[in-house]
Amino acid sequence: MSQEIRNRIANNIKSLRTEKKLKREELSLLLGFDNSYISKLERGSVNITIDRLSRIAEYFAVDVSVLLKK
Repeated sequence: MSQEIRNRIANNIKSLRTEKKLKREELSLLLGFDNSYISKLERGSVNITIDRLSRIAEYFAVDVSVLLKK
């Protein structure tokens, strides 16, 4: 996965999280992910799996494609 795509996903997840006024810790608990994983994800420093991307999209009630948009 390219850094550009990781950064795009990171920005979109962070935007959705802040729109819901959630802290990273809260989101990690709701999704069952480690807090450090959410932090790395929002910095674009980890490759996300399709399963996790899907779980995040489902939580925010958006299509996966929304997480990939510029």
